[in-house]
Amino acid sequence: MTMDIPGLFRTICVSAPPVLLAITAHEMAHAYAAYRLGDSTALRAGRLSLNPFRHIDVFGTLLLPALMVFMGLPGFGWAKPVPINAACLRNPKRDMFWVAAAGPASNALMAAGWLVFLRLLPVDGNVSLLKSMCGIGVGINFIMTAVNLLPVPPLDGGRIAISLLPLRWAVRFARIEPFGLFIVIALVWCGFFDKFLFPLLFRQFAFLF
Repeated sequence: MTMDIPGLFRTICVSAPPVLLAITAHEMAHAYAAYRLGDSTALRAGRLSLNPFRHIDVFGTLLLPALMVFMGLPGFGWAKPVPINAACLRNPKRDMFWVAAAGPASNALMAAGWLVFLRLLPVDGNVSLLKSMCGIGVGINFIMTAVNLLPVPPLDGGRIAISLLPLRWAVRFARIEPFGLFIVIALVWCGFFDKFLFPLLFRQFAFLF
């Protein structure tokens, strides 16, 4: 079987900008929210930046997603966690809600932005690649918003849940965090994403077009 090199190159060129922007803006949003709420740790670490190389994790962002797609599984990965020192926040428990929510909120805004851009493109004309890029931009940001809001620490949804729970329950729930990655991987392997979450999202996504 011959590989369609030009087609593969075209797919990478169309997909890379919206995917990298989605990941980069998500992480920078965490860093910006923390900075505005009193914690400059991420700023000092150079993470308050739209430079994707400051946020990419070689294994989590590149190698693991490629391996999972090659194995026929939904692409799953992560960027380098933004360093947050909760003790520096003005109100640690309350402010962690806003720091955690900033990432998914940025993806929701980008999904809306890509959709508006897509709607503004002419129906006729040689803009098929640009339309594909916009569609990928809407899709990846829609998925990142939904996945990151799952109430499983260390996902943003888990941190949001910890900030909202009473202190006693928040402490207990936070103990799940060392096992959070394994929980998410188990959800991937059991088909939760490709059999339930993603079809549900794409049914909603279809209404946007």
